[in-house]
Amino acid sequence: MNLVERVRETALSQPGKTAYHFAGNDTSYAEFDQTVARFASALQGLGVERGDHVALLLGNTPHFLITLYATMRLGATAIPVNPIYSPDEISYILQDSDAKAVVALEQLLPLVEAASVRLPAIENYIICEMTGETADRISELSEGAKAKTKQFTHLIAGSTGAAEITDVDENETAVILYTSGTTGRPKGAMLTHKNLYSNASDVGEYLGFSSEDRVVATLPVFHVFALTVVVNAPLVQGATIVLVPRFSPADVFQTIKEQKATIFAGVPTMYNFMYQYPGASREDFESIRLAISGGSSLPVALLENFEEKFHVKISEGYGLSEASPVTTFNPLDRERVPGSIGTSILNVENKIVDELGDEVPVGQVGELIVRGNNVMKGYYKMPEETAAVLRDGWLYTGDLARKDEDGYFYIVDRKKDLIIVGGYNVYPREVEEVLFQHRDLVEAAVLGVPDPDFGEEVLAYVVKKEGSDVTEADLLDFCSKRLAKYKVPKHIEFLDELPKNTTGKILRRSLKSYVRS
Repeated sequence: MNLVERVRETALSQPGKTAYHFAGNDTSYAEFDQTVARFASALQGLGVERGDHVALLLGNTPHFLITLYATMRLGATAIPVNPIYSPDEISYILQDSDAKAVVALEQLLPLVEAASVRLPAIENYIICEMTGETADRISELSEGAKAKTKQFTHLIAGSTGAAEITDVDENETAVILYTSGTTGRPKGAMLTHKNLYSNASDVGEYLGFSSEDRVVATLPVFHVFALTVVVNAPLVQGATIVLVPRFSPADVFQTIKEQKATIFAGVPTMYNFMYQYPGASREDFESIRLAISGGSSLPVALLENFEEKFHVKISEGYGLSEASPVTTFNPLDRERVPGSIGTSILNVENKIVDELGDEVPVGQVGELIVRGNNVMKGYYKMPEETAAVLRDGWLYTGDLARKDEDGYFYIVDRKKDLIIVGGYNVYPREVEEVLFQHRDLVEAAVLGVPDPDFGEEVLAYVVKKEGSDVTEADLLDFCSKRLAKYKVPKHIEFLDELPKNTTGKILRRSLKSYVRS
């Protein structure tokens, strides 16, 4: 069984069931499956074959769902790409991934003009119409670019066939997801049909997804967290996806009310914005039975404040692109532990090891490693990097963690983010948790910077609430009462906002440009 076959099953058994809702319209599983089959046929007509790579520069619209499932239906490989990356970042991924075709948003047409010359291996650009002026804009391209450019709706309307589902091996690559590149050039994690289906199925079962659920998809669907939790897992369970093009607290609250959504998934930044939103109340989340958090650590203070305000439990989990991505979640059938990423989900093993790969005692900090059907088969065209993280059947995550006696895991920090002050270890998250407890702060991020006497010192960046007059001295005093002296920030910088990627994860590397000279 794979994702495409599972959607086909639901289309046959419950043809009228709503697969997704977008912009006021419902699309049934039968309609979704038929459109996927027609678009797959259109891709075939353009020369896309089993094993070819198709890049998706798309956001939270039906175009993404249709293209993803049509590509997999052919046995081709989908390459989801963040459409707001810079032209250089997009070009790198398109070239490195050996993309043969690109399906993109209309606003990326200028990229087509440049890429048609720089990337001759790309044979077709399929543009998703958004403004009604697509044809005119395509006509303005150079002859070379124009010859390679097609319109999404025209291809589906002109498709006379319906491609059958290709009988692929479960270990064939279904998707290549490029990592965020926070430590260098992005690497393409090759995820197989087995990886994606098993993780979507296991997550859905572990968290109790059902066909009656209506799952809000406002996380960017090209990101691995959203891809599994708000796209593939609901489709595996025969649930309904409620697509929200972009995140805003007002839009999310309105959508939840209108669509009677039952599951919401977000990153800590989203929960923070919703909590801070003026006038937000319990009624805005009334139909939500399950809230999910991932992408980065959820500060305990924020978790507790959000739950008290909206009367909903948040299940925090953990994952990474290389694991499709989920490895743990706080379980629903027993105690939820604030600050924990939960226990291992079904069919996935997590273990904490030392530098030699030996398991450490309960409570001791080490590197988190993962094993299961969800673990990638490797990085695309990077055998050395693959060998460095896949060892003896285990994926080495690079995250520092510990496990308690009840089997709950706790992320301490990224191995690379560890700060060493005079020989003492300082975990940024520990300091951030304290700062989040201050009533005048909205956000906080901590990193280490060089210090001539102690090797490194702790530096904090914070965003204060509007109208607050809190000072650096106030915050340093606050921290000194709650942290060992060597953990207290040497300086605290105030910013209007913290730099983030499209999923809301704070970019520590970008923060370093603000470091005091």
